[in-house]
Amino acid sequence: MLPGVYTARKKDGTLYYRSSVTHQGKHISLGSFPTEDAASEAYALARRLLTEPSLTIDSFSAADSVLPFSKWVILLNFRDNGMYIRTPIYLRKNFFHYYFDRDDFLTFDIDDLFYFSTRSISRRGGHLFVADYGMQVNILSRYGIRNYAVPGRDFRFVNGDNRDFRYENIEVINRYHGVAKKEKNGQVYYEAKIHWRGDFIVGRYPTETEAAVAYNKAASCLITKGYEKDYPVNYIEELSTDEYREIYKKVTISRRLRQLTPRQ
Repeated sequence: MLPGVYTARKKDGTLYYRSSVTHQGKHISLGSFPTEDAASEAYALARRLLTEPSLTIDSFSAADSVLPFSKWVILLNFRDNGMYIRTPIYLRKNFFHYYFDRDDFLTFDIDDLFYFSTRSISRRGGHLFVADYGMQVNILSRYGIRNYAVPGRDFRFVNGDNRDFRYENIEVINRYHGVAKKEKNGQVYYEAKIHWRGDFIVGRYPTETEAAVAYNKAASCLITKGYEKDYPVNYIEELSTDEYREIYKKVTISRRLRQLTPRQ
């Protein structure tokens, strides 16, 4: 058997070949291959990636590499930074890149290294998710950005790069569902809207917190009267139970909502 290669069998008895490499005492699996020669080629390439500084991320060519791009990144990061990470992360100074392809990557603060070194990022419909305790979690939630928030309206990337997820580059504009920050004649206020026969204005409020509570109150009103259900709830962590109850009691919502008759 060629160096770095060993055989295995599928459940149906089909023979296939696996390859692995050991570097600095770390045993690294390189994957499975249909032939012994392909597995051996993967082993030889891995040895080069781990020892030859001339090979970089920019050297990758899908047509010429028996190893997938993600494995290139993992091996090069181990070579250059002395840290083996199971996800396609390459460490930079004070930040890291998470790679999907050679020219397709996200940037994160080093503080997020542990989280993304143990969770793979997937993309679906323009959203970025990780599997976290069996659930698909949008990575924007790590920044206090709610699901389906609109870029440019609810949050923005300060430097204009929507692949740069460093904390200093993300500004949250609207933290709560149904709440939008507005400005008129130099005065800032917060508008609460709820989806009822279109976008319905619940009211306008001097603080974001009051607008968020007003949205909750409007949702409760509609649900109680049988008009809609499954409205998202705004959780306002900085308020105690008594503080929330006091704002909920005092905040006013549209008279039209209050005077709705229960739906039969």
